[in-house]
Amino acid sequence: MYPPARKDFITLTVTEQDGRSYNNSKQWRRQSCWRKWKQLSRLQRSLILFLLVLLLVSVIAMYPTLVEHWKGLSNKPPKEEWHRMDNSPPEQVMPGALPGVAPGVIPAPQKQNIPILPEPPPVQKKGFNKRGPPGLQNHLQKKKGNMTDLQIEAKQEPVAGSREEGEKPVISWRGAMIEADQGTELQPSVKEAEYEKGDGALPKPGDTTGMQRPVHGINRLEAVKEAFRHAWKGYKEFAWGHDELKPISKSYGEWFGLGLTLIDALDTMWILNLKEEFKEARTWVAKELSFDKNVDVNLFESTIRIVGGLLSTYHLSGDSLFLEKAKDIGSRLLPAFNTPSKIPFSDVNIGKGTAHPPRWTSDSTVAEVTSIQLEFRELSRLTQDPRYQKAVDEVMKLVHKLDGKHDGLVPMFINTNTGQFTHLGVFTLGARADSYYEYLLKQWIQGGKKETELLEDYMQAIEGVKKNLLKQSSPRSLTFVGELSHGHFSPKMDHLVCFLPGTLALGAHNGLSAEHMDLAKRLMETCYQMYAQMETGLSPEIVHFNMVPHEGLDVDVKPADRHNLLRPETVESLFYLYRFTQDKKYQEWGWEMFQNFNKYTRVPTGGYTSINNVRDREYPSPRDKMESFFLGETLKYFYLLFSDDPNLISLDRYVFNTEAHPLPIWPSAA
Repeated sequence: MYPPARKDFITLTVTEQDGRSYNNSKQWRRQSCWRKWKQLSRLQRSLILFLLVLLLVSVIAMYPTLVEHWKGLSNKPPKEEWHRMDNSPPEQVMPGALPGVAPGVIPAPQKQNIPILPEPPPVQKKGFNKRGPPGLQNHLQKKKGNMTDLQIEAKQEPVAGSREEGEKPVISWRGAMIEADQGTELQPSVKEAEYEKGDGALPKPGDTTGMQRPVHGINRLEAVKEAFRHAWKGYKEFAWGHDELKPISKSYGEWFGLGLTLIDALDTMWILNLKEEFKEARTWVAKELSFDKNVDVNLFESTIRIVGGLLSTYHLSGDSLFLEKAKDIGSRLLPAFNTPSKIPFSDVNIGKGTAHPPRWTSDSTVAEVTSIQLEFRELSRLTQDPRYQKAVDEVMKLVHKLDGKHDGLVPMFINTNTGQFTHLGVFTLGARADSYYEYLLKQWIQGGKKETELLEDYMQAIEGVKKNLLKQSSPRSLTFVGELSHGHFSPKMDHLVCFLPGTLALGAHNGLSAEHMDLAKRLMETCYQMYAQMETGLSPEIVHFNMVPHEGLDVDVKPADRHNLLRPETVESLFYLYRFTQDKKYQEWGWEMFQNFNKYTRVPTGGYTSINNVRDREYPSPRDKMESFFLGETLKYFYLLFSDDPNLISLDRYVFNTEAHPLPIWPSAA
């Protein structure tokens, strides 16, 4: 027998030029996978391909939402790094702890963590669709001494009425840009902007640098004064002489370039007895304020903020400087009334003496043209020049006679060529119509209760509200004011509507039906709940009320409506209700709100910021903007609410314009 044959094996190693071994196992696996794929039936291969395509489409569709979610998570302050403003243990932390407020004036202690806003980027990315005044330019001022030169391209936004081809027109209304045919859109928060690290950022969570400590023995009036000084500090340092403070980026924004925040705050400083701040502001008005500028201004906004602010300050201080400035801009606004119908254009160039409507329409909003009367009438009385009152009285007489009303309720738009209402069938007490109703009553009061047509229109409108817009929510049966669109009721209510409880109470105080006061109290409860039912204790811009029986909250808030612009309307109505009823609960409600403004909107380096999300305690998403009305209205009404002096701006001697500037009731004027 032969021995078994030897089995020799030859190992072949192929080496590339650089000495690496070539491994053909990957190629074998690819061939194996391809062979298995080919073995599948055509139906199986089709199903697999379909599922892969479906998965890819889903990922692409969800990508923006996921990115936003990841960004939000990455920007939220870690819970373990929350900072307690008084360094007390959890069981002793009081809600709303704030600098300058004594523990003795804060409600009962609760467990409450106070988040410090995280470090956000100050400069917004190009292309974001901002809501705010048109023509706003962003500039970053250099802080003297410790900032390197930062050159940031100024972003010029469209002037009022301008828009890209194909875009829906937008209208500026009390600090917000809203589309002409629908509600608000969400503005990006500053966390989405380009960020350049440095001096402009908020402290990181847990950073106590620069934070003031509560001072014992200070009452609520002093707390409001401290809040004003804190806001004024930011404005003075970073936005002096400009329209609006951007407190997070430590810069400013321009709308008209006329120092809106400073002028809006003049009478607030006088009422709060802030003499030093008032003196430096007066110096700026005397030396720097000029209306001889080639700039478009909004007739309504410039009237209520600038004319109203100057006239009010003149009456409180007796300083003729403010009257002369009011006459100057008042005369420059008159060209707005040079229209075929005498219904004024929305925009005026105060340097050229020309006026025009928005570029996309010849309409003005009804509230804009009917909420300038208090100021123009008072200007005529003081100057003995009848042109101002004649212009605005013609508007009211025309609106009084117009068809298109529904039980005293008016549409939102009016045409400057024809003088007729447009967009018929839509009725609201929110944006574009709100202050029409307010000024019906207040003109009647201002003129000594002699103009019966104004009172008739007001009374008819309130009956129209009760008949068409008043409903109750579930589960708390809150009385609210909705909207009517071509016969369809919507349970939508703007925060702006919260002017109504105060207006109703003012009417009842002046001899109107006691039912108005009852309704005012019910609506006041509703406006308070718009704050109390939110996680931050701050109201959103718009709520929708639940009307179907259920358990839970009465209010629902859409994501695009969750922002808070530091608005004054609810505080305004609390002031009226407290002044007329002396019910302390209205002061307590206001104190809760004041603490929450300090907790979630106060910027440590100076100023207060509007926020994007009132439903997120951890990251309310600061917007980096302090509207001029925060100093002109919100803090002023807080101060008046907490005061027990009925002669501090007596409501029997003064009537407030819609920007909280008190003007004298004529029979009582000196």
